[in-house]
Amino acid sequence: MLGEDEPVRRALALAAAALLLAGCSSGESGAGTTPPGPDGGSSATDSPTSPSSATPATAKAVPRPKDRACYAYRYDDAVAPVAHGKPVPCDHAHTAITFSVGELDSVVDGHLLSVDSDHVQAQVADACPKAFAGFVGGTDEARRLTMLRPVWFTPSLSQSDQGADWYRCDAVAIAADETLAPLVGRLQGVLGRPLARERYAMCGTAEPGTADFRRVICSGRHSWRALSTVDIAGAAYPGVEQARAAGQQPCQDAAAGVADDPLNYRWGYEWPTADQWAKGQHYGICWAPA
Repeated sequence: MLGEDEPVRRALALAAAALLLAGCSSGESGAGTTPPGPDGGSSATDSPTSPSSATPATAKAVPRPKDRACYAYRYDDAVAPVAHGKPVPCDHAHTAITFSVGELDSVVDGHLLSVDSDHVQAQVADACPKAFAGFVGGTDEARRLTMLRPVWFTPSLSQSDQGADWYRCDAVAIAADETLAPLVGRLQGVLGRPLARERYAMCGTAEPGTADFRRVICSGRHSWRALSTVDIAGAAYPGVEQARAAGQQPCQDAAAGVADDPLNYRWGYEWPTADQWAKGQHYGICWAPA
C-alpha cells in the first residue's frame, strides 16, 4: 500500500511514456535498404520519473473540483501525486484545464477499498484517457501525433479518509522535456480544427534516432515533424525485426507524399519496444524533415 506521501495515481510521466519509441530507422529515397535502428535504444524522453511531492501535513476534506477550471501549472505540478494550487481565470495564462470530474468507485462486493488500491486507480487510468479523447476530439492517429496529454489526480489517503471521493482529469501540452506549453484558445474539440491542431502537433529537434533528437511541440523550434502512425498487427509483440519492417514502406510513402521532390527526400521511423507494447503501444511513428 502506498504511503500518504507517495503517488496515488498514474501520472503524466506514464501518460507521456506511451509515445516513447526505442527503435529508429531513416532513409533517403532511392536507397536499396535503410540502416537499422539501434535495438533497445531510446531516441527521446518525454518525461522523467514523477518526483515525490509531500501531502499537506494537516489533511482535510477537499471540495469536489470544478469542471473546466484552468490552472497555471509548472511541469512538476502536473506530475505531483495530488493536485495543488488554485484555479486561475481561463482567459489568463494557464497550462492545464480540467475536462472531467468523476466519482471514485471504491466499493467492491460490499468492501470499501483504499484510494490507492489497484481497482480504484485502474478506474481512473481508464476513465481519463477515454474522456480525453472525447474532449480534444480528432481521430486516434491525430491524438497520437499531438503533444497534448491527459493527467489525472485522486485524493491523498488522508483526504480520502476525510470523505474526498472524486477524481479529476486535466489536459496539458508538453512543450519540451519537463516543460509545459501554454494552452491557447478553446481546447475542447481542438484536434478537429486544423489550424488549432497544428499548434499542439508533435515535432522533433533533429532526425529521430540521433543524439540531438527531442520531441517538442510544433509551435516551438523544430526541424522534423511526425507525419503519421503505423499500426502493428498481432496480440503478442512481433519482435524488433518485424516491428521495424512494418513501418519501412508506409513511412517512406508518407514522406514522399509531403516531399518537394518525390524522387529525393528523407524520412524516419520509430517502432515500439516489447515493454512499450506490453503497456499498450502497438504502433510506430513516421517522420520527415519539417
